[in-house]
Amino acid sequence: MDPKTGKEVFPGFEAGTELRFAGSVGGPRPLGMADDVFKYVVFQDPNWDFRTLDVGKDLARARQIDNGVISPVSANLKPFVGRGSKLIIYHGWADQNVAPLSSVHYYEQLVSVLGKSRVEDSVRLYMAPGMGHCGGGEGPSVFDTLTPLEQWREHGVAPKEIIASQMANGSVIRTRPLCPYPQEAQYKGTGSTDQAESFACRLP
Repeated sequence: MDPKTGKEVFPGFEAGTELRFAGSVGGPRPLGMADDVFKYVVFQDPNWDFRTLDVGKDLARARQIDNGVISPVSANLKPFVGRGSKLIIYHGWADQNVAPLSSVHYYEQLVSVLGKSRVEDSVRLYMAPGMGHCGGGEGPSVFDTLTPLEQWREHGVAPKEIIASQMANGSVIRTRPLCPYPQEAQYKGTGSTDQAESFACRLP
């Protein structure tokens, strides 16, 4: 929260992310990549001390310098979708480095700017339960987004669910469908909870 305005600066972490806090936000120092952004990009001072951060003042400076390179500030993808391009975004609900709701909020901004039908024609967001930052975690986190993207862009076949696998000792121990947001995987009521076919993508 911005101490001056009381507005949300960035979403908080979701339940389940705390299992990986030791290597990110739970240690004696901030997450390395976040610390480095302020040291080398924002302040351009390798000796900058994170304890001196003034959220109310320094956040505006960081946003101005970043200008949407690291943190997207514009949801205007009209030129992108206007030429027929397709975008698949995925994010783990247990991401311990980047708050999962940041991707949800961005998707919702896209809908607000472009309209629901245009977004559905060009963008998909897949939220992966139990997946950490870009992979790993306690949920199925091995999946292919390149093939669905290729099929969508080159052959006009829009992606629906994407099957994710959870591995242990080189073997698949669980599969689960990742659903296009805002749908979510819901148990059908019968069948193994370790098998993707026991779930269906439905609106919550």
